[in-house]
Amino acid sequence: MSQQLPTGRSASDWALFALLTLFWAGAYALTRVAVDKGNPDAGLPVGWVLPGRLTIGAALLWIVMLARGQKLPSFRDKPRWIAIIGMGLAGSVFPFFLITTAQETVNSSLAALYTAAVPIFVVSGATFLFADERMTRGTAVGVLAGFAGVAVLFGPDAMKGLGNASVVAQLLLILATMNYAAASLMARGAPKIEAIPFATGFVTLAAIVSWPLVFTVDPSDVNADWTHWAGVVGLGVIPTAIAQALYMFLIARTSATFLSLTGYAIPVVSAVLGWIFFRETQSWHALIAFALILGGVWLARRGGGVKTG
Repeated sequence: MSQQLPTGRSASDWALFALLTLFWAGAYALTRVAVDKGNPDAGLPVGWVLPGRLTIGAALLWIVMLARGQKLPSFRDKPRWIAIIGMGLAGSVFPFFLITTAQETVNSSLAALYTAAVPIFVVSGATFLFADERMTRGTAVGVLAGFAGVAVLFGPDAMKGLGNASVVAQLLLILATMNYAAASLMARGAPKIEAIPFATGFVTLAAIVSWPLVFTVDPSDVNADWTHWAGVVGLGVIPTAIAQALYMFLIARTSATFLSLTGYAIPVVSAVLGWIFFRETQSWHALIAFALILGGVWLARRGGGVKTG
């Protein structure tokens, strides 16, 4: 029998949680390797990184699904396929494209900081979509604090002008955060689907949608070596396939509320990885922004925010 910790979760739950956090945080470091951030003369273009990671991830998820004797929903099951399509676009294609493009300019640890703001956007959207999740006064204060954190994180570079490359990249990261929030809201309202087929369906759809990007790149313009390709393979195997399967396993074993804590842990782990491998550091305003965002999320949840399970 698993040892129960004071939090009510077993040691194995926390071990798997830590592994999932590491896998998702590692996506930012692997993306930096694949695009060779800061080196315009080397690395793989977004048009190859995105289809590559999604196709590899989809292939591995198909193997897992078939090995478990499961299958995708019938094509006549429109509600479930609408959910799969929505998750494929908002949960994979759009945010992966936006984050990968942004990381050609910004550090992996900065990109990961925006992950912490996803619950703030989720709370804001849920108040308009779900009758049982109307915003309370406490929730509103938390949302305002969270958005203040995003403004602090974004602000200093914005002062340099909207043409600044870092500003454009951070705008893309904000859009990616909004897409992740939209995906969470879609999952909240989606009909029940078995975890692995759901993940296999939306990652496969995302891969297919991304394939045309391959033909937007002239191969003669690409200067990449095995390290860049290894980054793409790592992205497909670890955060796209293994992490999705692990997430679905954990959400069935624990709860979505428990796993939402990854939003707090991913920026911290990503910052550690960024420092170890790339000597990335963050400015004081990024630390203040992170504190504001986390404080806002805490207030929003305590004030009656989104019920995630």
